Amino acid sequence: MVWWKKNNPDPIDLRSKALRSQLSRLEDEINRLQSQVDRPEATPKPRTVGSPQISTPVHPISSLPKEPIFEPVDRLQNKSEAQSLPAHYNDLGVRKYDPFSAWRRLKTFFRGPASTNPKLVTYLAAGSINGLRPLRYEKRVARNRFILLSIFFVIILWGILTMIFKQS
Repeated sequence: MVWWKKNNPDPIDLRSKALRSQLSRLEDEINRLQSQVDRPEATPKPRTVGSPQISTPVHPISSLPKEPIFEPVDRLQNKSEAQSLPAHYNDLGVRKYDPFSAWRRLKTFFRGPASTNPKLVTYLAAGSINGLRPLRYEKRVARNRFILLSIFFVIILWGILTMIFKQS
């Protein structure tokens, strides 16, 4: 019976199909505009009485810079190290020990990078996307698996140690 079947479309697949169709439309428009730029104009240019002007066609590829353009990346630069003051160095030029900044570096090391898409993270954590389990459920499964394997290895280690000490 059809009534009992769940026929919910996957929102991620729907979105990917919509993005693919939009991408194909944009590629068609790019090809159309490129063909307009490449072909010469069909309308005649009006003549002027003055001296003839020689026009050279300007292609969009030749106007591009030869060197690559790099964008600044802030996540790779350590902002705490950039604030280097003379008060941070002793008389010999060696940097003084700063426990507060060391603690901050240690915390950022274990925290990891920030999310680039926080809205997606909240959707995944709450389980708002149909067909995907929430992250809290996945964390619970992983935690229970870790606990079970830890107990299993402790029992094996205990058995090995009892066999070693019984022989001696």
